[in-house]
Amino acid sequence: MAQVIRAAMKKQGVTVSQLSRQLGCTTQNISGKMRRDNFRESELQEIAAAIGCRFEGRFISEETGKPVE
Repeated sequence: MAQVIRAAMKKQGVTVSQLSRQLGCTTQNISGKMRRDNFRESELQEIAAAIGCRFEGRFISEETGKPVE
C-alpha cells in the first residue's frame, strides 16, 4: 500500500511533509508508517483525501483477478 501512496503523492505533487501537515502528524510518523507499510483503513481514507484521491478497499478474486462484488 505504501508504494501506491507514494505513486499517488508523486502524481499529485504532494510531499511527505505536506501530507503530514494535512494529517496533523509528524513527518517521522508518516515516514515510519510508509517504511513499515502499516496503515489502518481509516488512515488510508484520510491519506487519500489529503492527496486528492479516494480510497476504496476491496477484495480481488485470486481466480479471476476481478473485484468481488
